[in-house]
Amino acid sequence: MAIVGRANVGKSSLFNVMIGRREAITAAEAGTTRDSLMAKASYAGKDFWLADTAGLKSPDDDFELSIQQQISEAATAADIILVVTEADVPATEEDRRVATMALKSRKPVVLAVNKIDKAGSTIIDEWRKLGIANISGTSTTQKRGIDELLGHLTAEMPARKIKQDEKRLKVAILGRPNVGKSSLFNVLAKKHQAIVADRAGTTRDVNRATVRHHQKEIELMDTAGIRRSGKIERGVEKFSVLRALAAIEEADICLVLMDANELNVQLDQKIAGLVKDAGKGLVLVVAKWDSAEKDAYTYDRLSPQIAADFSFAPWAPLVFTSAKTGQNVSRLYELVLEIAETRRQRFKTPELNDWLKQAQAEHPPAGLKNRQPKLNYIVQEDNDFPNFKVFGAHTGLLHWSYKRYLDRKFREQWPLEGTPLKFWFIDKRSP
Repeated sequence: MAIVGRANVGKSSLFNVMIGRREAITAAEAGTTRDSLMAKASYAGKDFWLADTAGLKSPDDDFELSIQQQISEAATAADIILVVTEADVPATEEDRRVATMALKSRKPVVLAVNKIDKAGSTIIDEWRKLGIANISGTSTTQKRGIDELLGHLTAEMPARKIKQDEKRLKVAILGRPNVGKSSLFNVLAKKHQAIVADRAGTTRDVNRATVRHHQKEIELMDTAGIRRSGKIERGVEKFSVLRALAAIEEADICLVLMDANELNVQLDQKIAGLVKDAGKGLVLVVAKWDSAEKDAYTYDRLSPQIAADFSFAPWAPLVFTSAKTGQNVSRLYELVLEIAETRRQRFKTPELNDWLKQAQAEHPPAGLKNRQPKLNYIVQEDNDFPNFKVFGAHTGLLHWSYKRYLDRKFREQWPLEGTPLKFWFIDKRSP
C-alpha cells in the first residue's frame, strides 16, 4: 500500500499513526520526506506493508515527471493507493492530477482528507469532485477518522490468491544492487532442462522462472537490488525495497547474496534479518567467488568472519558460488530442498516436553524475588515453519537471553539447518 500526495499534506504523520509508532520524520516545512519509508502495519487481523513517499513537487520543479514516476511505481508495486490531501486547503491542480493518475492505475484508490481538525468534517463532500469513491476525513493530531480509513483500506485488500501448486517451492534471490542476483538467477534457470515456465512477474522488477530438480517444482524469483534508504533514487528505484519485501513474504526460502569483493556490509545483514523475522528459510550466498583475490586459506579465514557478521542466524548455511564458473550452483538446489523438508518437520509432543524439562533442569530461567518463570508445557503449532507454543507461569519475565538459550538448546537436539524457529510464550494466568 503506497501513500501519495503533494508535499506537506501530512502523509508522514498519517504513516506514523497507521503503523503505531514514530518512524517517519515529520516537520512543518514541505519536503521533509525525501526517501520512501516502508513499514509493516496490522489492522483487523490483516498485515500489510505501507510505503510513505516523498511529497510531489510543484509544477515549476518537474512536478509532472515526479507525479508520473511515483504514481506509476505505486501502481506497479502496491495493491492499494492512498491519496492524501489537506482539508483546510481547497483542492489544488496538483491534488487533481494525483487523483486522476491514481485512478488511471486501475488499482483500488482511497482518499484521506487530512487535517479535518482545522476545517471540520463537513468539508469532505467537496472532495468528491476528485472522483475517488472511498473518502475518509482524518486528523493525526486528534487521532480522528483513522479507524474508518483503515477499515476502507483493508476492505480493498485483494484476497490472497490460491497457489496453482501448493507443493511448489518459491525461492527469492535477494541482495544489494550488482551483487550477482540476475547472473545467479539465469544460471539456476538455464542449468536445468525441464523449465516449466519462464515469464516476467506481475511486479515489474521480479522475474520468475519455474524449474524442476529431483521431481520437485521450484519457482525462482529474481528481485531488484535493495539500497540503503538514503541511497534510493527517485523514480523506478523508489519502490524496489517494497517489491523485495513482498517477495520475502511470498517466498518459502530466500537466498541472500553478498559480493565476495565487498563483504561485511551492514545492509546484507539487515536483509538477512528481514528474512529471519518473516520466518522464511535462509541461505547466505557469497557470489562472484571466481573474481575474489584468494589463496588456499581464504575460505577458512572468511567463513568464521561471515558467521560472526550473521551471528543472529547461526543456523543459516553459507555457500560460496560463482555464476560464471558454476561453482556450487547445484549445491543451492540441494540446500533448498533440504531446508524445505526441515521446515515441514513435525515433532511429537512427549519428545518436546522431555526436551523442555531437560533444558530447564540444566539452566533454570532467572526471575524476580517472589516470581520465578516456569515453563510447563510445549506444543508445536500447525504452521509452515517450526513454530511452538510454550505455556507456563510468569513467562513475561523471561529474559531475551534465555529465549536465545532455548533456541540454541533446541538445535542441539534438532539442528533445523536453514530455518528460523519461533517460540510463543503464553502465561497460563493471562486471559
